[in-house]
Amino acid sequence: MKKIWSLFIISFSFLASFAATKAEADALYEKENYTEAAAAYESVQKTQGVAAEVYYNLGNCYYKQDKIPLAVLNYERAFLLDPGDGDIRANLALARGKTIDKVVPPSEMFFVTWWRDLTNCMSMNEWAILGIVSFVLMLFGILAYMFVSHLGVRKVGIYGAMVLLVVAVIANLAAVSQHISQTHRDTAIILSPAVTVKSSPSEKSTDLFLIHEGSKVEILDGSMKEWMEVKFEEGKQGWVPIKALEVI
Repeated sequence: MKKIWSLFIISFSFLASFAATKAEADALYEKENYTEAAAAYESVQKTQGVAAEVYYNLGNCYYKQDKIPLAVLNYERAFLLDPGDGDIRANLALARGKTIDKVVPPSEMFFVTWWRDLTNCMSMNEWAILGIVSFVLMLFGILAYMFVSHLGVRKVGIYGAMVLLVVAVIANLAAVSQHISQTHRDTAIILSPAVTVKSSPSEKSTDLFLIHEGSKVEILDGSMKEWMEVKFEEGKQGWVPIKALEVI
């Protein structure tokens, strides 16, 4: 019992500390001290743990300072944690609209787009809750079919259970998909003003093309110490120095 109470006190203290520190950062933001607010939000996410709201506010600070690459980076991090948030989506689109390189992603199968849009309409926790609730309600539907004598109730129970089973499966798959995205970070944002993409991990290799700050890339090979092979949204790929980008 003492251990449980100790854990409760520690958890409460952590939440109180997080709220207090974030409140200080929020106050700086409201006073339009964006540089200090950004430093405060950075401190919150480094010492107290990551949160979509903190990344979103941090992105706002950098956007107000016209530091578009850092704004895009933090909006992307916020979107990764809470893709269903409309404000995060809108500000990310606004910040990406101010980047130099305008890319048109290659076409993809409609069901791939549909599944990505579906999984991104809610956060991982929301999908998990929906999956649990659907499963529990499905069990009630099965029990109603098995033990209720009224024919109408039995039909509602069994057909409802079938629908809820589908919902539970989709919800769990969406939650797993988001969990994988959050734990296997395979995208990054270019932070250097301009980067020459190389054909191989060497300064002496052939120059392929130029990419500018704020561009989003997919990491293909991150095993080297100073170089990273990346793929850009329009499909082109090559090698860039690791110091030129930051993983989302």
